[in-house]
Amino acid sequence: MHFSSHRRRRTPSVIIVSLIDVLIVVLIFMMVATTFRQHPALRLALPESRQSAKPGDTGDTLIITIMKEEPHLYLDLRPVTLEKLLTELKASTARNPQVSLSIRADTGAPFGEVVKVMDAAKEAGITMVNAFTKNPAQK
Repeated sequence: MHFSSHRRRRTPSVIIVSLIDVLIVVLIFMMVATTFRQHPALRLALPESRQSAKPGDTGDTLIITIMKEEPHLYLDLRPVTLEKLLTELKASTARNPQVSLSIRADTGAPFGEVVKVMDAAKEAGITMVNAFTKNPAQK
């Protein structure tokens, strides 16, 4: 008994170019229809103060962020060590002697790190040091 036929089957022809066109259209649709969320680079819980300053122009101001997790120190958005921070502060003071320093410290940040940053600022010759806080009424 012979159940199979020896007739040779043709492979189905698929037009690859059409599939590529369809995939490109789907890709474009997904790119247009997708909404992009912007996540903040650093999440901070700033301490509260009734006398907090309004956020404004920081023209000649260096901003140092102190986090509670490692790495603790950030200059703008770049993580830095204390030694690198000191050299950056000295270079900024050499370019502009009137530069000021603003510290954004998380509420759970180690206070020792804040003191180290303030010491580095004094060593670099920066006399104007501010701290970012938030007003409890602005929640």
